[in-house]
Amino acid sequence: MTEIHTPRLLLRRWHDDDLAPLADINADPRVMQWIGDGSTLDLDQTAEAIERWEEEWDDEGFGIFAVELLASGELAGLVGLTVPTYLPEVLPAVEIRWRLGQSFWGQGYASEAAQATLEFALQDRGLDRVIAIDRMGNDASANVIRKLGMEPERETTHPEYGFALQVHAIDLTEYV
Repeated sequence: MTEIHTPRLLLRRWHDDDLAPLADINADPRVMQWIGDGSTLDLDQTAEAIERWEEEWDDEGFGIFAVELLASGELAGLVGLTVPTYLPEVLPAVEIRWRLGQSFWGQGYASEAAQATLEFALQDRGLDRVIAIDRMGNDASANVIRKLGMEPERETTHPEYGFALQVHAIDLTEYV
């Protein structure tokens, strides 16, 4: 089983008891405002998402981790790697993404988890390039992307929802 330990976090595969806390995170409109069309997700939609992420682990050898606080065991959210099939123009690519519950914002957890995931992608999984896609105006995500050392690569439009996206990238030769 793949796990990553950081100073404050455990990145791990999903457990059954993660469903309710992740559903609470996904039900928060402030958390979801920059994700997809901004709609919240209910318990069933959250369960379907976890199932898709677990399938991606099986199919690709990478996926979305649950982010657990080491100090308390609380589920803070998610971080991980996925193939961004919704944006065919960047394929083949692997995207890093994250989502934390509002009570975990502003404490450096997203950057800590994303940095560990990027290292996992480039060093453990042998990927030679990773991208991040953020919606224009999402300053918090843009800040995490900058901390990862990713450079803007292109601007585009979400094919389904029509809003502006920024694609950032880093490859193994740029990773320090």
